[in-house]
Amino acid sequence: MKDETNIREDWGGDGRGRMNLSGRHTAISPTYIPRKYQFFHTNIVTIENDWRIPGMPDNVITGNRQLLTWHDNGASTAKITLPPNFAAPAGVFTADLEIFVLKGTIQIDEWQLSKHSYSFIPAGVKVGPWQVLDREVEILWMENSLLKYTNAEHNHPDAKLHEFIPALDSKLLPWSKSDTVQFVQASKKWLRKDSQGGGVWLLSILPHYDGKYQMIQSYNEESYGLAGYCDIGNYRFAKDNFGYVPSFTTVPRHTTDDGGLFFVRIDRDLSKHGTVLSYIHQD
Repeated sequence: MKDETNIREDWGGDGRGRMNLSGRHTAISPTYIPRKYQFFHTNIVTIENDWRIPGMPDNVITGNRQLLTWHDNGASTAKITLPPNFAAPAGVFTADLEIFVLKGTIQIDEWQLSKHSYSFIPAGVKVGPWQVLDREVEILWMENSLLKYTNAEHNHPDAKLHEFIPALDSKLLPWSKSDTVQFVQASKKWLRKDSQGGGVWLLSILPHYDGKYQMIQSYNEESYGLAGYCDIGNYRFAKDNFGYVPSFTTVPRHTTDDGGLFFVRIDRDLSKHGTVLSYIHQD
């Protein structure tokens, strides 16, 4: 039913979090580069037309995909666009799937996901039917291993139903502390916490934030700009920018005058000592 293979995290984790963020290629670097942060605007990424969810029936209308990161085992993060008349039957996926809505509304079974809504669909959980409502929908589509759709009437016996998040509207969630001393002028909304203490959240950085120092990040990170901006060194990370930061990367100083809102995925617990380290380089 599903591929149980998880990549051993390159910071020393055992893969139980099943996020598979280690060792990824990116849209601007087809070869994995250890300890090298990569930031880019998604409008430069090639659009793959007529993209279809693998295994979906031929009569299901195709969409467009921009592949942002991927691993050789099949894990990937992409931005997909589905047209207004998109509809697909219920079924199960052979790997964990996360979706975050950037624009529009999509109905999955009895639940509607609108802008900034999130869902985590573990492998083997029956979901659907799917229907785009009103206009096209733009989604961050995150496959945590090689994923295919299969037609099924019921959940697979091994499906982790206790982890299933059908529809989470982030606008209804409370803000909490960021958990790291480097981001004391920031707040977090948890969308999902994995078994390693990492997970998925929204990060709001307040205006006039200054991290003062560069940082060593002892974990893997993906991030997407939703509003505002944060200057990371000389790079302005703003709306529709994407970032991939492998573990033990030294990342430049973070600053912003106006603040910003960002979608973040991380495979380690940032509240643990030593995961984020301020670093002053001596010339």
